[in-house]
Formats: sequence, structure tokens, C-alpha cells
Amino acid sequence: MRTPSNERLTPDIAEASRPRKAEPGERCPERRCILAGETSPREGLIRLAVSPEGLVLPDVQAKAPGRGAWIGVTREELAEALAKGRLKGALSRAFKTGDLEIPADLPAKIEAALTKALLDRLGLEMRTGALILGTDRIAETARGGAVSLLLHASDASEGGCRKLDQAWRVGSDREGSALRGTVLPLDRAALSVALGRLNVVHLGLADDGAAGRVSGLLQRLLHFTGGSHAASTDDAPASAERRIDDTNTCKDS
Repeated sequence: MRTPSNERLTPDIAEASRPRKAEPGERCPERRCILAGETSPREGLIRLAVSPEGLVLPDVQAKAPGRGAWIGVTREELAEALAKGRLKGALSRAFKTGDLEIPADLPAKIEAALTKALLDRLGLEMRTGALILGTDRIAETARGGAVSLLLHASDASEGGCRKLDQAWRVGSDREGSALRGTVLPLDRAALSVALGRLNVVHLGLADDGAAGRVSGLLQRLLHFTGGSHAASTDDAPASAERRIDDTNTCKDS
């Protein structure tokens, strides 16, 4: 990727890419969406970068060196901006060059990259032991109050979701509330292939840190695809609300 002389690279990209909570009084880094013109925490935006050949590509992990452009619009809005030429104009101003090649399938590439980032994170959490699989195991852990985030495949049965949602509410001491798990924009086949397990329909995160890491990626994917925001509702317990808020974390950069 291009590296302008006035932009310093992070000395340790791997370390800098790890989300962390802001210290008291510290502000999260913000970026301006080149299409909407609104400034938001960078954790909720998607970074675009340019290859040495001038090809615009998604950089959803924000690790590519050089100048970047940020967007916070949905896939539908991005496709419209691409078709009407507004995206090219905005990118030309952001990168200070008109010599750019924008793939016609850029919206699809971004969604695929966001999906891969989420699935990769779920795989990492499974290897660390923070991901709980299996309906019975999730239900037992949820009733014990040890589930921080509950997820359902898009093709999960309504009855199965209700059963686990209720177990989560019981364990969270919020029976009668609207607290429920998040329906992922992924079916059981995609989850099973990504995690190397058979018939992955429901998932639980047993650690607040893991829940925050997964939630951040999931919220970006749901926003981009136009899906609903997830996990807690207005009637959710404070701990669940905190876990969702923790997705708006800062990065060292």
C-alpha cells in the first residue's frame, strides 16, 4: 500500500491492532466517513486502502500502511455511491489522486472481509476456550450466569433460540425482560465449516473480553449489511449493556 511521507507507521502493528478500553478522560480515535461526512469512533467504521497499483481494497483490520479512507455507510448506500460516481470522487479527494481503480464488486469484497474477520475471531476464541458450543452446554452455562454473549445461526429454529434466550435471562437474573441472543448473518453450514465442527447452530461467549472482541466485529458486519444491532435491548441487564458498549473500544494508533 502507498505510504505518504507525512504519515508515520505504527511500530508494532500487531500490538496496535488489539482493542483496549479507553483510560478515564481519554477519547477514542475518530475518523470521518468520506461519503456521509460524519465523524465517528474508528472502531465502527471500515477502512479502505490503495495498493501500489492504485487498486482500492477493503482493510477491515486497519493494518495496511499508508493513507486510508474511512466509510460508515451500509452496503446498499455504498453500492449507490459507487454506481453514481460519488465514491470515486470522495476517494480521489481522500487519496489526493484520480488514478484509482475501484472494483465493481467492492461492496461484496467488504462484506466478505468483514465476515472472514468475524469467523476468524470466533475460531480464535474457540481455541482459547472462551467459545461455548452445544445447546445443552450453552443452556447449562447460561443458567449459571457465565455467558457474556449469546449468538444464534440465521437458520436456527425459533424454539431452540427461545430455550437458550430464556436460560440466558435466568442466569442474568432478568426473567421477563427482552434480553435475547443475536441472530448472526451466517447459517449453520458457514459456522460449521469455519469452526471445523458439525452442526454449529448456537454459540456462547463465556468471557467479557471475548464477548467484546466478537461484538465489535459483529456490529460492523450487521451495520454494513443493514442487519439489526444485537445482544441486548432497552430492558437488558446493565452487564449486557456494558458488553455491547465495550465494542466501542480504542486502539493504539
